[in-house]
Amino acid sequence: MAIEISTDTDKLDIDVIYQFLTHSYWAKGRTKAQVQQSIEHCLNFGVYLGGQQIGFARILTDYTVFAYVMDVFILEEHRKKGYSKTLIKAVVEHPDLQGVGRWMLATKDAHGLYRQFGFETIEDPSFWMNKLIPKQS
Repeated sequence: MAIEISTDTDKLDIDVIYQFLTHSYWAKGRTKAQVQQSIEHCLNFGVYLGGQQIGFARILTDYTVFAYVMDVFILEEHRKKGYSKTLIKAVVEHPDLQGVGRWMLATKDAHGLYRQFGFETIEDPSFWMNKLIPKQS
């Protein structure tokens, strides 16, 4: 059965997204309201198999200069079937993102996937800065 990838936010299953993200290494502690708010401010890609959501990615972007790939996942029981490659291909080939000059993402364990789509480690990380706000308990 072929998967469907859609940017229709109305199709997203917030419960599936929330459950996965709050058990991931990068999104522990996010509330359901935070997940919902983050979705409202991004270009979202839902991955569906037989009408059920099995994956997700969201892109924070201005559609011109910058795109940040975030919260990418395929549910564990559907991995190793090429769905993540199909998802990232759909993201980087999305018509609204073709003028974007800089793409970024952060990952601990999926470098091989993203390299297939032209992502590289940052040569000089001293060029980049970030600001982390401690989570409030």
